[in-house]
Order: sequence, then structure tokens, then C-alpha cells
Amino acid sequence: MKRLSQTIRDLWRDPMGRIGMLGILLVIVIAILAPMVAPFGPDKMVALPKAPPSAEHWFGTDYYGRDVFSRILYGARVSLEVGIIAVGIGATAGYVLGLIAGYFEGWVDRIIMCIMDILFAFPSILLAIFISAVLGRGIGPTMVAIGIVNIPVFCRTVRAAVISAKGLEYVQNAKSVGVKTGALLIRHISPNVVAPFTVQATLALSSAILTEASMSFLGLGIQPPDPSWGSMLSEARSIMEQAPWTAVFPALFIIVTILLFNILGDALRDVLDPKLKT
Repeated sequence: MKRLSQTIRDLWRDPMGRIGMLGILLVIVIAILAPMVAPFGPDKMVALPKAPPSAEHWFGTDYYGRDVFSRILYGARVSLEVGIIAVGIGATAGYVLGLIAGYFEGWVDRIIMCIMDILFAFPSILLAIFISAVLGRGIGPTMVAIGIVNIPVFCRTVRAAVISAKGLEYVQNAKSVGVKTGALLIRHISPNVVAPFTVQATLALSSAILTEASMSFLGLGIQPPDPSWGSMLSEARSIMEQAPWTAVFPALFIIVTILLFNILGDALRDVLDPKLKT
């Protein structure tokens, strides 16, 4: 807890870290309070189709007369939910596999890393689309698909940190006096994995949000009428010339959210490992 408090203070002192923290906090608040903040329901037809932005409808309306601003607020909930759960799936599986591969090495390491290399051979979006096509459409399969895509990067990150930590003197001393494998991994090696693991998790969130938006844009992710930034962009393709706001605002929120997570991830990396700071 003390280390967490110190990390937050260090992030706050960093200008970019402060921007990232405040921006992500704002997105989270918007997502949580969407039912109270949004002036209309996400699926309610409240005005004429393709109405331009106005005092009543800040971001205009879409092809069906739904309020774009309200749908974007609700879409933030979907994006964060999918991103957090998907990264949680990938991070958990990747952490366990990386810990095993890095500590035991040998044939165990070769088998695990061979599987990770096979997954890495596919572009992430294509692999996510393939898994989603097998599992089916909807929010659940989308989370699982994005989670599986993120396993290799977490596995490699944890494995590299474990291999590095194994060579530390105090870890070797603990091993020499008979500390059991489980206690060695949890008490002595895992703390060295926290920093790169946390940074990777933060950066993976932006990637997960982008992947979800891409899948929803292609019709393989979140299904209508559920609001999703990606599906909103897909629906806006046919009316972009008549109602450009239906595409501009969802795209803007995707870009800003991903940028904020990347800024926070870079700042967190600099805080947790000052040697990487340029």
C-alpha cells in the first residue's frame, strides 16, 4: 500500500502522468455515471434522424434519431468493461504462464513459449476476429477473444522479469537455504514482476479498447442496439456525408481514450523504472 501511494504521488508530480490520471479518471466517472449524466436513453429515438448538433442534442442525432451524446456516454461503459475484463483475462493467464516458463525454464519454457510464438505470429486483430468467429458474437466472446490475444505479451513480459529476478543474490540465497518454490515465487520473485507487469497492463487497456472498437466496427463485437463506439462508427458510414458528426464524435472519443491510456502507461513506466526515462 505504501508503494502504491508513492507511485501515485510520483505520477502526480509528472505533468504527463497527471494528464493521464485525470483523463482516465474522467472517462471512468463518465462511464459509471452514464445513466445519470446522459440526457436520453441510448436506444431511445428522441428527434428527427440526422439532426445536427444543437443545444438539446450536443452531438446531434444518428440515422435512427437517437442522441449521439447519450450513446457515446453509454459506449464508454462498454469500452471500459470490455477493456478491463479482457485485459484481466489476458494478464492472469499470461502472468501464470510467464511465471512458470521463466522459473522452471527447460522443456516447460520451450512448450509455453512455442505456443506464445504461434499466437504472436497472427496480427492481433485477425486473431481476435478468428476467435470471435468461433465463439460467436456479443460482449462475452469479445472479452474472451481480446483476452486470449493479450496473453502472449503478458507471458513474455513476466517471463523476462522472472529470469532476471532469478539471478539476484537474495533470491539465490533464499533458494540455497531451502525456501520452497511457491514461497520463493510469491515473496521474492513476484515483487520484481510488478513494475513491468503494471505498465504492460496499462498499455494493453488502450490496445483492448481499440480492438473492441475494430471488431464492433466489423460487426463481430458488440451487437446493436447496445451502444459501442466501434458500432457507432460502422452505422455512420452510410451517412457520413449528410451527418459527419455521427462519425466524428465516436472516433474522437476512441482516439482520446487510447491516447490517455498510452500517456499514463508511458508515465508509469518512467516512474517505476527511471532508467528507461529519456
